[in-house]
Amino acid sequence: MDCARSGRALVLALALAFGAISPASPIEPSLDGAWVQDGSCDETFARAGKGISFKKPINVFAPALIITGNRLRTPTTSCTIKAMKPAGERRVLSLQCATAVAVEPVRALIGTSSDGSLVRYLNEQDSTGSSYKRCTL
Repeated sequence: MDCARSGRALVLALALAFGAISPASPIEPSLDGAWVQDGSCDETFARAGKGISFKKPINVFAPALIITGNRLRTPTTSCTIKAMKPAGERRVLSLQCATAVAVEPVRALIGTSSDGSLVRYLNEQDSTGSSYKRCTL
């Protein structure tokens, strides 16, 4: 009996660790969606069933991202949002990101502007950031 219980606990832990089961999203639902810094939404994103994906062929240099639940994707990176905590008017995201060559923890600073744009900051001293507009497809 204890062996069966231990086996189920291990399977659950592995499923959580590898994303098969996802805990509640730490990100605000208002940030879900496709975001682009420059360029056209139609040139960067495509509808994929009920979701949004990067248009193929993917422009790996496109300053764009997709936030869905506890996932944040760029053209070259897929991240799991592990935690989000407020830092004044900004939010600090703790991410676990995977590229074609590495998996590593990443810290990101984001905020929103009065016009509804998402703003990504390089660090705490960055006062202007880079603005991303929301795309609706």
